[in-house]
Amino acid sequence: MPLRHITLRQLKVFEAVARHLSFSRAAEELHLTQPAVSMQVKSLEAQAGLPLFEQVGKKIHLTEAGAEVARFALEVHSGLKDCEDTLAAIRGVSGGRLHLAVVSTAKYFAPRLLSEFSRRHPGVTVKLSVTNREQVIGELQANQVDLAIMGRPPRGLDVDATAFAKHPHGIIASPEHPLARKRNLELSRLAGENFLIREPGSGTRMSMERVFADRGVKLASSMELASNETIKQAVMAGMGLSFLSLHTVGLELAAGKLVRLDVRGTPVTRDWHVVARKGKRLSPLAESFRAFLAADGAGLIAETTGVRVRAKTSPTAGKS
Repeated sequence: MPLRHITLRQLKVFEAVARHLSFSRAAEELHLTQPAVSMQVKSLEAQAGLPLFEQVGKKIHLTEAGAEVARFALEVHSGLKDCEDTLAAIRGVSGGRLHLAVVSTAKYFAPRLLSEFSRRHPGVTVKLSVTNREQVIGELQANQVDLAIMGRPPRGLDVDATAFAKHPHGIIASPEHPLARKRNLELSRLAGENFLIREPGSGTRMSMERVFADRGVKLASSMELASNETIKQAVMAGMGLSFLSLHTVGLELAAGKLVRLDVRGTPVTRDWHVVARKGKRLSPLAESFRAFLAADGAGLIAETTGVRVRAKTSPTAGKS
């Protein structure tokens, strides 16, 4: 059967398997059974006349033909997205669809931003993707989203990034921690403490590493955890300290469940950025959302998290 008879459904299923390199994860994402996913891939392979995946041990890998089809699938997806954006431009900001990706730390205020934006623009459809930093960058690179909200703009990817709000980070502890009532602490005083830290690649982890490296402080002990929520619970349980975005702990600080240690040079203030691929033709809806963030984003974030930035921007702001 000629390749021109390949269906968009087949390409969508194949792209998911190629991205995850897992039939089961692709099936979960697409809300299909694993046999249904396998059937679509086998049908596509039959039309291509070549195997698209190969199994080595327990892992699957793209073959040379599979890599070529994966590249083609991304081009098709990008073309359809451009068509969708063009139609959205024709409809204007009173309709259309906005696909926004945010890093996990931004999930504490992103729904509030989208709620207010949707209130001002009835009839729009918004899709929100909340993932880690590396996945957000991957979605930008694959042209799967219109805009992304993150801290430090990605390096190695040509983007337009606009700062729209300050992003303070501080060192948090349980109220019962021996240092909780100390004042004017030096960062070096914390070197012997156990720190609960985010996974490698996390924007929070990168900010922390830069701050500690700039001051020549090396941690004696640390425990890696994959989410802000787990870290907060661990800190409240007295398992150690953590360097976190204050936007993630506003409620806990207000309730007295956590405290921010009084450490010299903190809070460390970075910026929140709204990011788009450079050269991407944004729909009026996406442009409107970017302007909305520039005008009202900072105020809505402060209102939602209860954190208002008073500290001066760190000399290393924007470099993290």
